[in-house]
Amino acid sequence: MHDSLFNLSALIALVPAVVVGFRREGRRDGVFWLVLAVALAGPLAWIIAQTGGAWRTGFSTNLWVSVAASLGVFVGACAATSQAWRLLPLVAPYLLMVGILATIWQRGPDGEAITSPAAIAWVHLHIVVSVATYALVTVAAVAALGAFVQERALKLKRPSAVSRRLPPVADCESLVVTLLAVGEAVLALGMISGMAMQYADTGVLMVFDHKTVLAVAAFLVIGVLLIAHYRTGVRGRVAARLVLLAYLLLTLGYPGVKFVTSVLLS
Repeated sequence: MHDSLFNLSALIALVPAVVVGFRREGRRDGVFWLVLAVALAGPLAWIIAQTGGAWRTGFSTNLWVSVAASLGVFVGACAATSQAWRLLPLVAPYLLMVGILATIWQRGPDGEAITSPAAIAWVHLHIVVSVATYALVTVAAVAALGAFVQERALKLKRPSAVSRRLPPVADCESLVVTLLAVGEAVLALGMISGMAMQYADTGVLMVFDHKTVLAVAAFLVIGVLLIAHYRTGVRGRVAARLVLLAYLLLTLGYPGVKFVTSVLLS
């Protein structure tokens, strides 16, 4: 009962952000920042209450962590840029759907607390950079989707209720590149910390399991996209598809693997 109330509270905390994202006169005002603060506080409170200071590997926990981290990245982007806030109509509903999935699977196995001998040196660093990478690429994928929606509305000359609220295509693409560049650097750090953790535990530098292969593939896709952007100016649908491909690979490697190990194989 206690867990259900926490899940429901975290989920309800996301709803005002969805509503504000579709208000008639969108602006980055006090109400905007208030609903973002509430949306972030809900998942954070759930995470603190459930983990109790020890990281757990369950599917529901990982989904809520990804929601909180993605919101944190989005808040940072809104504070640092003039147009990122206009992605709220896409960010908020998506994270609400992820929260619904986390709530549905709350009664599933929540995994064991990590007690690896390497925890003192590497586990916490690896967790932080892995979550940060996923959050950065999540918001980048949403921005790429925003650019695609805007581009399609301009091509059809029929702006929709959503496209009218989104940033211009150029601003979406600029945000995508910035987030992916940071995400690529953080992902590289995550791969290094993962290898260090693996070596400390087993004496083997790298094990090519599903998670590792998907992370390396995502690293290569993001790298190719960034190089192509700076050399040839690739953008539009091609760029959006590559961003979404990288996001899909990371999703399969992070919550996807957790779903298989914590739910399907439990």
